[in-house]
Amino acid sequence: VGLCGTKLGCGEGGCGACTVMISKYDPFRKKILHHTANACLFPVCALHHVAVTTVEGIGNTKSRLHPAQERIAKSHGSQCGFCTPGIVMSMYTLLRNNPEPKMEDIEDAFQGNLCRCTGYRPILEGYRTFAKDLNCCGRVANGTGCCRSERENSMNGGCCGGKANGPGCCMNGKEDNTMVSSSLFNSSEFQPLDPTQEPIFPPELMTQSNKQQKQLCFKGERVMWIQPTTLKELVALKSQYPNAKLVVGNTEVGIEMRLKNMLYPVIIAPAWISEMNAVQHTETGVTFGAACTLSSVEEVLRKVVAELPPYKTEVFQAVLEQLRWFAGPQIRNVAALGGNIMTASPISDLNPVLMASGSKLTLVSNEGKRTIMMDEKFFTGYRKTIVKPEEILLSVEIPYSKKGEYFSAFKQASRREDDIAIVTCGMRVLFQDGTSRVEEIKLSYGGMAPTTVLALKTCQELTGRDWNEKLLQDACRLLAGEMDLSPSAPGGMVDFRRTLTLSFFFKFYLTVLQKLSKNHNGTNNLCEPVPSNYISATELFHKDPIANAQLFQEVPRGQAVEDMVGRPLMHVSAAKQACGEAVYCDDIPHYDNELYLTLVTSTKAHAKILSVDASEAQSVPGFVCFVSAKDVPGSNITGIANDETVFAEDVVTCVGHIIGAVLADTQEHSRRAAKAVKIKYEDLKPIVTIQEAIEKQSFLKSIKRINKGDVKKGFEESDHVLEGEMYLGGQEHFYLETHCTVAVPKGEDGEIELFVSTQNLMKTQEFAANALGVPSNRVVVRLKRMGGGFGGKETRNTILTTAVAVAAFKTGRPVRCMLDRDEDMLISGGRHPFLGRYKVGFMKNGKVKSLEVSYYSNGGNSVDLSYGVIDRALLHLDNSYNIPNVSSVGIVCKTNLPSNTAFRGFGGPQGMMIAECWMSDLARKCGLPPEEVRRLNLYNEGDLTHFNQKLEGFTLQRCWDECLSSSSYHARKKLIEEFNKQNRWKKRGMCIIPTKFGISFTIPFLNQAGALIHVYTDGSVLLTHGGTEMGQGLHTKMIQVASRSLGIPTSKIYISETSTNTVPNTSPTAASVSADINGMAVHNACQTIVKRLEPIKQSNPKGSWEDWIKAAYENCVSLSATGFYRIPDLGYDFEKNEGKPFSYFSYGVACSEVEIDCLTGDHKNIRTDIVMDVGTSLNPAIDIGQIEGAFVQGLGLFTMEELRYSPEGNLYTRGPGMYKIPAFGDIPTEFYVSLLRDCPNSKAVYSSKAVGEPPLFLSASVFYAIKDAIYSARKDSGLTGLFRLDSPATPERIRNACVDIFTKMCPSAEPGTFKPWSVRV
Repeated sequence: VGLCGTKLGCGEGGCGACTVMISKYDPFRKKILHHTANACLFPVCALHHVAVTTVEGIGNTKSRLHPAQERIAKSHGSQCGFCTPGIVMSMYTLLRNNPEPKMEDIEDAFQGNLCRCTGYRPILEGYRTFAKDLNCCGRVANGTGCCRSERENSMNGGCCGGKANGPGCCMNGKEDNTMVSSSLFNSSEFQPLDPTQEPIFPPELMTQSNKQQKQLCFKGERVMWIQPTTLKELVALKSQYPNAKLVVGNTEVGIEMRLKNMLYPVIIAPAWISEMNAVQHTETGVTFGAACTLSSVEEVLRKVVAELPPYKTEVFQAVLEQLRWFAGPQIRNVAALGGNIMTASPISDLNPVLMASGSKLTLVSNEGKRTIMMDEKFFTGYRKTIVKPEEILLSVEIPYSKKGEYFSAFKQASRREDDIAIVTCGMRVLFQDGTSRVEEIKLSYGGMAPTTVLALKTCQELTGRDWNEKLLQDACRLLAGEMDLSPSAPGGMVDFRRTLTLSFFFKFYLTVLQKLSKNHNGTNNLCEPVPSNYISATELFHKDPIANAQLFQEVPRGQAVEDMVGRPLMHVSAAKQACGEAVYCDDIPHYDNELYLTLVTSTKAHAKILSVDASEAQSVPGFVCFVSAKDVPGSNITGIANDETVFAEDVVTCVGHIIGAVLADTQEHSRRAAKAVKIKYEDLKPIVTIQEAIEKQSFLKSIKRINKGDVKKGFEESDHVLEGEMYLGGQEHFYLETHCTVAVPKGEDGEIELFVSTQNLMKTQEFAANALGVPSNRVVVRLKRMGGGFGGKETRNTILTTAVAVAAFKTGRPVRCMLDRDEDMLISGGRHPFLGRYKVGFMKNGKVKSLEVSYYSNGGNSVDLSYGVIDRALLHLDNSYNIPNVSSVGIVCKTNLPSNTAFRGFGGPQGMMIAECWMSDLARKCGLPPEEVRRLNLYNEGDLTHFNQKLEGFTLQRCWDECLSSSSYHARKKLIEEFNKQNRWKKRGMCIIPTKFGISFTIPFLNQAGALIHVYTDGSVLLTHGGTEMGQGLHTKMIQVASRSLGIPTSKIYISETSTNTVPNTSPTAASVSADINGMAVHNACQTIVKRLEPIKQSNPKGSWEDWIKAAYENCVSLSATGFYRIPDLGYDFEKNEGKPFSYFSYGVACSEVEIDCLTGDHKNIRTDIVMDVGTSLNPAIDIGQIEGAFVQGLGLFTMEELRYSPEGNLYTRGPGMYKIPAFGDIPTEFYVSLLRDCPNSKAVYSSKAVGEPPLFLSASVFYAIKDAIYSARKDSGLTGLFRLDSPATPERIRNACVDIFTKMCPSAEPGTFKPWSVRV
């Protein structure tokens, strides 16, 4: 059909980029239903009689945008735009079902959508305008801090939600004459939503549904899909094909077939069978047909809970609580209840609830029906049940609860929304009438064994006992014994999982105690009351409504209306992105005779290749050829340091090392053929972790040092000396668009055209030319936009591009390859994991005297950019603190992992994180408030850094003071102390962190840029520059710069693409400097044109731009110009510690508050305030978007995202199923961003400053706020000393650090006595 709007982000239903709306007439409910679904999993065969609406179907830029498209674009909610169509469709479907949603409905609708660029806030902000509870900040009406109780605020008809005219209120920024604005868009311009204008449901599908359905059968190359219409047909089919899979939503089988290499030759789809969709309310409970989707189960149970007395619906409430965090809506809408049971996953969220509640299952086969209890005998082994092959699960009865019966369900995952459980449980207790004596108890756990299990022994022991403290102690002791795990259990996190089983029981114990004392009205003292400081442990998680404000300086009075510099101009592609019209690399239409390439990669971390056998692949239909090292016409040597190969020849040095590639006529065929290539290896010993590299001295040879002052003397003069170390995990880029290349050979003189998703056209061109053995002038690299980059496409795209170019060269045909998410995560590397060891000397008052620090980074199997990363880490080891004596060393470890590479911050965040680690320890050691110690050590204007660069225009102290006051730091700190006194199992913490980030490439010659400008005779301008667009709004800013330089409106200027045949030898779009250097180059080119036009303007001063251009053409004046710029006076010498590595610095301060659950390790981000110096912003909407996006990406780095490797160096976390980036629900509930006023920067274009990387580190404020909260929890357990917390602060690390009685009952196994499931690399 050629509709490319719907994007493929992960292929496993985990990112929502492919969300579409499915509409069908439901004969059971007699109405038309609309729901979202993941197109990547939804089988085409299941679309019979169904209408599918994609993003193109609701609006476009040619006629009109749908309000759901317009609002996300105008509120700056689309940056790279790759996730935008999916988010638009989630919103659109919600509006079709509910034209006046509540804000909570909107937030819930996005549980299954991810975005990596925006930080989510602007999306919610734009879509909040649809909410019927709009116009309010979400606080209690007219209570303190409600936006209605203040006087109308002229700027945006609302208030930031601060106390009226208190510190940080948006109304008191007006004393000075600079106007501060807080509205990045004007919602009064939005077209209203008119539900009557939506496309109708196709009438022919309505008439179809009344006719008698016929059985359908689709036959493919390897799979047969059968859709029966009656239960009788279904039973007959299942006895004919006992091993067939029953598929409703395809959310499990689809993933198995795509990612786990499974093949099911027969698939039966029972979705049309009425008995399997029926819902019946019986005497004992509610019976659901096994094909009922989870969303419909949720809908039915919600109604039942609202209508029946609470004592009858305890189980239903627990099911609803589990469903609330079960995947995303796109999955819940299609996944069936029966599928969830029959998949028999050991970490199913629902099975423990069904098992503990004693739900009944009805099975049917040729032999008839039988009903069984879902008890401890139901699951017989990993993913196996007692259901016989020819039997079908027909229905599930979930029982009512009785008086005196209590039920709870708990789940702990790495991320709250859309995540698989680590441990999950269902717990039920029934008391003897009117007493607190246990008559029956069932505790069921998932995630503690290969199946869902009941704690039978524990339950037997507790029966007949009174519900009191003694029972609690015995239960925990028994559970610790019964729910044991081997220290090398699959899934790892063994101590955490064991502790959770006890923590969950404790929560259940308290919840029941609370309900008992409520229900017995305190008349008879059956049970002790819950201590007041324990009550918060029983509260279920609830989300507060979001509140936020963005403050920026308005353009000066008198700035011309068409001069867009400094105004919040919308991203130039946003509307196209919201309509699915924006073209990404894989959206380029297919060429005739195009081939598809799939890589063949190593499964060993370190091994000799003995043989590669592609003979089996040749028998796959559509197979064309296998490409390997012998097919490379030029040089097989490649890489930044010439230490890599295009295709591995004799040895592989990491899992995912590219050995060859298969070419076939379609993607499906090439995938199948690639899996059929057989490789024999001889294993060699791999080095995987930093620790192993240190032991074996496996380092890259160049070791960098920065030394200043006399460290030894500094330590002697210090009052205290502290030593410690900290580990920081790596991070996967998770750009929504994976690596992609289309190579088109031109057939003449070795010419080839490459369409590539890359940040670095020059190296892509150079590496491809080398491999093909042609000069660079035969290779053209072109790029319109990327779906995100973050550094991951700065050099690592070349490993794919070069292979595709070689394949196209060999076959003479166009070749395309877009990596699957799991391939991309496996082979492309990420942020460098770091180990920092430090020794710091300081005075009693907290003043730092001396620092000795060594950084080790895990570079992977090649040099790539690892030297640059370690350099930047060393140059940022001070963060923002003046340290008189420094001795530092940076070492890159060479390991058998895929080469790690550039990632937003480029070593800076790792360097600064370790500085904040010793800074927070030092403040604890001195017993002083950390914010005072940090303030005391901050640099001042004119100070020299440890690398001897003088700080000029140092605005950090202004940022610090503004952040302290706008966040009401001291007042809130008192409230937190109060909260922590009153709560034993929930703790809050707060932290304020500064950052100073050096701007420029540390390799001086990269700080250059070019531009090319053509003015056509109609006055329109075509602009090209050396930077690439990956969502950061670079093209938008360049258009703003050109518009001011030429003095014409932005509508006359267009940027089509970035390419090597317009601007040669471009530096990568990286290091945050692209707007600085390309902006100056664009300005330079524009000035050339303006100079040439001067005489023409003088002869016709009243003329229009078009008049002058026409005259210039007729007078033979050139209307094309190149521009060039380089940053002057850069260059630093590590040996001598002199020179100037950076052009200038960007500064910022953030203050964050969090709340942790000491029992589960969960945390929630309550509030963040950021003050950032971005000079005079070129575009405040884009700059604030970059600050929020970087902050949320950092939030992932420091609190959630964990790459997990086996001891053999195999990556487990290969997709959104296992690897969790922040979702909509993870951003701070209150999120305030303010751009520092009146701080022009003389070093960059129009006084602006770089903004891409500097804000990322500010999310360390969340990490140290968590650490602060853990200190409070440890204090309650009698521990007051320093403790080590490595990054990321995942629920596992938080829970294990909150030492208490439960953690002590689950002691760790001795390291070295077992082989762990995963290792810290």
